[in-house]
Formats: sequence, C-alpha cells, structure tokens
Amino acid sequence: MKILKRLLKIVFLLAGVLALSVLVIYWADTLGTGYLKIDKSGETKTSYIITNVNVVPMNQDTVLADKMVYIKNGVIEKIADTIEVTGIEIIDAKNKHLTPGLIDMHVHVWDRYELGLYLSNGVTAVRNLWGMPMHLRMKEDILNENIISPAFFTTGPKLTGREFIGDDNLNLTNPGEAKEKIISYKNRGYDFIKTYYGLDKEIFDAVLEQANISEIDIVAHPSQKVPFSYHLHPQIKSIEHAEEIVQQPLQFDLDTAKLKVIIDSIASFKNARYSPTITVFNNIYQMMINDSILESESLEYMNPLIKKIDSKNQFERWFNAKQEDHSTVDRIKKQHEFHLTIVKKLHEAGVRIICGTDAGIGVTLPGFSIHKELAFYQEAGLSNYEVLKTATLNASQTHSMMNQLGTVEEGKLANLILVDENPREDLSTLKSPDCVFVNGRKLNRETLTSYQEKAGSRKNLLATALRYLENLIIEK
Repeated sequence: MKILKRLLKIVFLLAGVLALSVLVIYWADTLGTGYLKIDKSGETKTSYIITNVNVVPMNQDTVLADKMVYIKNGVIEKIADTIEVTGIEIIDAKNKHLTPGLIDMHVHVWDRYELGLYLSNGVTAVRNLWGMPMHLRMKEDILNENIISPAFFTTGPKLTGREFIGDDNLNLTNPGEAKEKIISYKNRGYDFIKTYYGLDKEIFDAVLEQANISEIDIVAHPSQKVPFSYHLHPQIKSIEHAEEIVQQPLQFDLDTAKLKVIIDSIASFKNARYSPTITVFNNIYQMMINDSILESESLEYMNPLIKKIDSKNQFERWFNAKQEDHSTVDRIKKQHEFHLTIVKKLHEAGVRIICGTDAGIGVTLPGFSIHKELAFYQEAGLSNYEVLKTATLNASQTHSMMNQLGTVEEGKLANLILVDENPREDLSTLKSPDCVFVNGRKLNRETLTSYQEKAGSRKNLLATALRYLENLIIEK
C-alpha cells in the first residue's frame, strides 16, 4: 500500500511539473508577442483625416488625385477634395498613394508572430485554410481587439475521405459524420469548411447539402474521387491550386487544347473563383536548384517547428527526387510555366482570380510571399490593375463576411496601406508600405519593421509543438 501511495505521489508530481512546464512555455510565447497587444488603457486613435493623398480605390481602374480621406472609428467616412471636421488629427500623406490592404486567401498560420509579418508586408486580411483550436482563440482575441492583426478568417480542419490518412486531416467515413462535423464546426466558430482529397460522391454530396443548410461557405482543394466539374457548385466559393488542374483532369498532360475544355467548364460557372497558389509550387523548383535554401536568411521567418520538420522534409523529398531522376527539375519547371498559362487562360475566360500563396508550409514565407504571387500573375499577362484586384476587390467579394474589405470606398473598413508610388504602375511599391491601417489603427514603417525583426528571431518551437499536439488530442 505504501508503495502504491508513493507511486501515486510521483505520478501526481510529474503531472504537476508537466502542467507547470506547459504553462511556462505558453506564457513565454504569449509574452514574446506582447508587442501585438492593443493598449486599451489610453485613447485609441481610429479617427483622423488623411490629406494630400492619391487614392487607388480598386473599384475602378483610376487614381483619385490629391484627395482627403476621413476615417471615423475605423471606417472610411468620406473621400473628397475638401473635408471640414474640427478637433481631429490630420495625417499628411505627402502625395503618397492610399490603396486597400492586401488579402492573402490561402495561408497556414502557426503563431501570432506571423500576424505581424503579414501586416509588415501590407497584408491586412488572411484566410487560414487549416483550422485548429488555436485559431479559434486567435480569432477571438482579434475580434475582441486584444491584439493588432490582419482580419482573420479560418476554415475548420481539412475534410478528407476514408483512406487519406494523416494527422492533419479529418477522415470522414460516412455522410452522417460529414453532416455532424459541419454543424459542429459552424457552432465552434469556424468561418468556412475546407474539403480536401479523397471525398467520394456520397460524402461530398453530404458536405454540400449540410453546408447549404448550415449557411457556411466551402473552400475546395479538389477531390480526385469526384469529377473536377463537381467543384463548380454555389456553396463552393473558391477552388484552390492551379497544380490540381494539371494533376487531376489533365493527368499531368500539359496540353493547351485539353486545358481549354477545362477552362471553358470553369468559366461556364458564373461565380467561379480560383486561387492558383503559384508560389508554393514554384518553391519546389527553388528547392531543387538551391541545395542551401534551408540555410538562407529568409527562412528565419518560418515558424521554427515548421522549418525543422516540414521545410526539411519537403527539401529532402525533392532533393532525393532529382537525385533519382535528373529530368525532374526540368519537369517541375515546365509545370510551373504551365501554371502561368492556366492563370492567363482563366483570366481571359473571365474567371475571377483570387490571390493565395499557401504561405506557412515548406519554404513559402508568411507575408513576403504575396509579392511573389502577384509578380507571377503579372508574368502571366494580367495588367497591374488586374493583378491588384486579385488581392483586393476579387478576394473581398468571395465571401459575404469579407465584403467590408478590398476597396477604398465610403463605408468600408479602414484596412489600408500607404505606399510611395502608384501600384498600378509599379507593383514593387507594395513590398514596403510606408503605413498600414488596420480597423483605422495606424502602424508606421518603424513599427512594421520591428514586427519583422521579432518574427525573425522567435524561438517558439516547443509552444508550436504543444499547440499542434492539442489539435491531435482534442476531437476534430
């Protein structure tokens, strides 16, 4: 009996030490991102007038020169040549350009440091497409204005079929389970449903039916178990990845004649939106031609756990692939170039492109990657204005809950960026905004640069691992 008591004491002691260690790790990580905390003790400036500013509204291809913009309580109240309001702060834009903040429609967020990285790159809204419990807490803090952040929207866990096993997926086994999970995700606070590989027709139909009943939008990573055209459905608001067109309906045949048939079918669906995520696939090529990419300075902006595991695993996979077959490098390059053709043809057919990067996995950097993605759209033949629409107007019109973003108009949220040059003429000006406004809160360049520096020096591998473990333990 004494031995049993001692064992129980040891067990309780170890459990207590473990619990305390977890709390300390979480506390340290929270402390590390304290710079994002909004100070509610003092006056928060979300009302002011911006003068001497050139407005790039994005609801039309023009610049409204030398305007005044009145921001009231974080909302664009008025845009005019002259605005008379007394007792309010005046911000002189010094003839710079005011544009909507950028929206990245396909990201994977791993920690709060990344929220600052997005802001520092002019991204004022993100759509997270791999939801976990930590994202619901993050979303709550953002909505309660506890932390400064891009507008944050998230799907629930990725819904897959029976055999597509992985700790990052929820394997659905029958239609009833699919419906239960969708109801649960809506109730928990997830914004969207994400469908993934392996959903057969029976389960896919159940997902579509319940999503419609629950009034929750679907974001579709195409399933190979149903025809590609099956993803052209009113409940599905966007289809992800240009590579999926190559891999599924084209079966890796880079044939433009066959592509036309697929593009025409997508374009025939009037509400079709496509998120190409060109950057994440191109980064496979970058890994294959740069054997030291994991040691590059820019990789410090990846979450430490992701860099140690996912970045490393992806690099080793493609390094081994090129060792086994040297033609793989050229094949990947040609497929990337074909993705540009897909973007061009989708755009020419009238399909709305929405900008997504797949940032947060492999070597695809949070925040920075959106500029690379936009440059690829430009390379595909879109005009600068059309490129900008993919990350502003087009993105904001994808889901009704995002409609207050994406343009500089009266009544819209003041999620804006102030840049030196006209981005309709020079997209590179977006890379380093002079100021970023989030719900009217102004962040200057010095603050934005500090966000980058703090993210680049973070050491939160254990905290990330614990949050991921939580996702495995808690019922998806």
